[in-house]
Amino acid sequence: MLRAVLIGSLLLSGACSTDETLSAYGADGREWQLRSLDGAAFTATASLTFPEPGEAAGKAPCNSFLGKQTAPYPWFEISQLAVTRAACPELAAEAVFLKALQEMTLAEVSGDVLILSNEAGREMLFKDGG
Repeated sequence: MLRAVLIGSLLLSGACSTDETLSAYGADGREWQLRSLDGAAFTATASLTFPEPGEAAGKAPCNSFLGKQTAPYPWFEISQLAVTRAACPELAAEAVFLKALQEMTLAEVSGDVLILSNEAGREMLFKDGG
């Protein structure tokens, strides 16, 4: 009986720590490069990674960023976004990228493609850069 209780508690504690975010569904361990935004090619360089469960990070055209992404898959939500403050000629593209990233609410991983979208019809298409 004690053995059954011990095994049950171990299984339950493991279930509580299960990652249900995008990281667990094929997005972690990759560097996602933004290829298009709302169907148009994104000519600046921007990337997105998921370094730890519940975290999102990356490189916007000018600055690095870090935020929380704890919504369960297929939902997507960036919160607590922190961005470095370097200036560069592509600050306008960076503002567009970061604003769009914060507006995304759905995620889909299919092979080497990550698509972020929302109900308003906006879409960000990323390809695995590795």
